Amino acid sequence: MSRTRLAAMASTLALVAALSGCGLGEPKSDMPPLPPSATAPVTYERDIHSWAQPQVARVKHVALDLVADFATRTLSGTATLDVTGEPGATEVILDVRNLEIRSISDARGTALPFALGPEDPIKGQALTVTVPAFETDKVQKIVVTYATRPDAAALQWLTPAQTAGGQQPFLFSQGQAILTRTWIPTQDSPGIRQTYSATLRVPEALKAVMSAEMLTPDGEGASDGMHSYRFRMTNPIPPYLIAVAVGDLAFASVGEGVGVWTEPGRLEAARTEFSEMRQLVDAAEGLYGPYGWGRFDLLVLPPSFPFGGMENPRLTFATPTILAGDKSLVSLVAHELAHSWSGNLVTNATWADFWLNEGFTTYFENRIMEAVYGRDRALMLQVLGWGELQAELAALPPLDTRLHLDLEGRDPDEGMNSIAYEKGAAFLRTIERIVGRERFDAWMKGYFERNAFRPMNAATFLVDIRAHLVGPEDPALERELQLDTWVYQPGLPSNAVAPVSGALTAVDTAAEAFFADRGPASAIPWAGWSTQERQQFLAWRPEGRAAGRDWLTNQQLADLETTLNLRSEGNAEIVFSWLQIAVAHRYGPAVPKLEQFLTSQGRRKFVLPLFTALWAEGDWGRPLATRIYAAARPGYHPVTTGSVDAVIGVPGASGAAG
Repeated sequence: MSRTRLAAMASTLALVAALSGCGLGEPKSDMPPLPPSATAPVTYERDIHSWAQPQVARVKHVALDLVADFATRTLSGTATLDVTGEPGATEVILDVRNLEIRSISDARGTALPFALGPEDPIKGQALTVTVPAFETDKVQKIVVTYATRPDAAALQWLTPAQTAGGQQPFLFSQGQAILTRTWIPTQDSPGIRQTYSATLRVPEALKAVMSAEMLTPDGEGASDGMHSYRFRMTNPIPPYLIAVAVGDLAFASVGEGVGVWTEPGRLEAARTEFSEMRQLVDAAEGLYGPYGWGRFDLLVLPPSFPFGGMENPRLTFATPTILAGDKSLVSLVAHELAHSWSGNLVTNATWADFWLNEGFTTYFENRIMEAVYGRDRALMLQVLGWGELQAELAALPPLDTRLHLDLEGRDPDEGMNSIAYEKGAAFLRTIERIVGRERFDAWMKGYFERNAFRPMNAATFLVDIRAHLVGPEDPALERELQLDTWVYQPGLPSNAVAPVSGALTAVDTAAEAFFADRGPASAIPWAGWSTQERQQFLAWRPEGRAAGRDWLTNQQLADLETTLNLRSEGNAEIVFSWLQIAVAHRYGPAVPKLEQFLTSQGRRKFVLPLFTALWAEGDWGRPLATRIYAAARPGYHPVTTGSVDAVIGVPGASGAAG
């Protein structure tokens, strides 16, 4: 969307909002009209991580009316579901997990029979609701009165002490992959797209935001010291993108149609760090077409947020660990922005094809970074990602290095690794290299347009690329691309080419010299390096010793720590890279920094590898891991604790991992 169009929308919205305040109606949506693809019939793929049977009856819209109670750590109220079904069908199956279902009725208040199925440790329970027989094209409303549990896996309730401001509590949600069912009773499958609206009542000192248009930016008075906020999302989205946050929040604009939300004490830092967001949006639109969600805002959450970012439409959630102070980690913002096309517009139908979200997005992110910051920086990011991919390929079972995964009986989180991100991106870069960028970009833009607001799987992706890029008239190109091999076979095909960055090649030379010559660290041109060059230096390993230790002496480690000022380093990516070296060498002087890092943020990308590395260090690392995790775990989101628990167990519980 152009800046002119965004400005016109903003002016119109302001006028309509003013009229709305006079009782003349709700403001019009600021989102572009839906393309024809959004209303075309959908063939639903079986989703092994959902109980729903959308081919029989499917949720089309969710209307939430909830109260946030920080004393009991619960959301309670109603979810009114608009459901359509095949003529004659009399059941709707929803996904729930750890929810208190109080009653279910139709729109007139007449009770509807329902039953909860057996508990599955991954999927939760099937909630089967009996309804009058569906008629063709008729919508039935199902009103579910319910409450979340204090330990709902999607929700994290923070005390004031766990926030930056220290004065007010905080709540945020994280629904991906299948956790929305722990706070909303709906069909929780990425292939079952739904619109939604919400009314949230929260303590009057707090502000509520959601992944939707804010109809009441300043809230509305409510009883008992509460304030009410209303929202709507008119584009159908996969349910994992329904998101909420409640806290002491402030907003700053950083351009037309873009801005940042965060706690007041972080607002100026966030405004400065992300001042180039408008340029990122312009670059993305220049590559693959108009941005389809109205606004693009960023919410910087408290440090317990488990991911780097989450691409909730209109309001990306982000970790404060990207506030580096020098804009060096804004590739994460480019990544979440790219999801507005790959993931939010065109979504993996099931989690077996998570790569269709993340591989496309990682490729697109790099193109945005190239457009805004230049080819050299983009190449450095590619090389760093390639290094992560090589480590993942070496560590995972071969079958888990395929793009299209078999996740039967497994949590879909197991597929959220560098294979989906970096192998997927490498696949697209391979296609671009072979067919040429101009031809590739034309296909990619068309892919988003043809499939907007629709689920996608590996098979339909291959049909699309063969129909619109390869063509049956060019069998030689088909053989050269090795499409099926990339998607369905382990490892990397023979046509994969490692990216090369001249800047990082020079860094590797410096790292090898430091290892071979035994220092000094003062010879390392650290001060003149970018964050990416510093990451590459700390990621370097002697060949054949990627997972081992003792490639550096204690004297060299101390020299690095002191000369590079690593004890005081604030860039989370640099700290993480350094601590991986320290743990691998059992370097005791770094333990205070390790403990501070693990107890001050909960980003799973950092937390899980460090605890895994500690646990692998036996009698040296396990006591440290146990002690640090006992202190850190209460501040982590369930997404993070679920992963770390599987490695070292729950502190104080019997049967911890041995």
